[in-house]
Amino acid sequence: MDLDRADLKLLEMLQRDGRTTIQALSEAIHLSARATLNRVRKLESEGLIEGYRALISRTVMGEQISVFAEIALKDQRQAVVQRFEKRMAATPEVVACYVISGRYDYLVRIACPHLAHYHDLISGWLDEAPLGVEKIVTNIELQTIKEFAGFPLPEAGKA
Repeated sequence: MDLDRADLKLLEMLQRDGRTTIQALSEAIHLSARATLNRVRKLESEGLIEGYRALISRTVMGEQISVFAEIALKDQRQAVVQRFEKRMAATPEVVACYVISGRYDYLVRIACPHLAHYHDLISGWLDEAPLGVEKIVTNIELQTIKEFAGFPLPEAGKA
């Protein structure tokens, strides 16, 4: 899809705040509200905008620990990989899971109310043989410097 300056501005603004009104968007790109709404709908239908969600404050909800776990599987058979990935997708504490290169197979971000909860969670994964977890290296988040707030977008004309 060819993106022009207006499309890139819409994406940039909606990444920052998904609740930005069509009126505010239209003023920023100097188009009518109807034309702006049509552009947003096209960006959605083309799959560039996958959805909208609220960002919940971890501190207001109550302190939680955030852990980055590097996980290695015992083998790479398709059945083991699928079983592991299905479990990660179904575990509420897993807030992100990535297949990575290097010494480990996955990088998993986990949010738990306390360290004992995290320990129980990973102990269960290690003890469940069909899940295929060989090793977990735990890295506890001490402080968040920058949280994901969207992807960098190309400059207009270079898209």
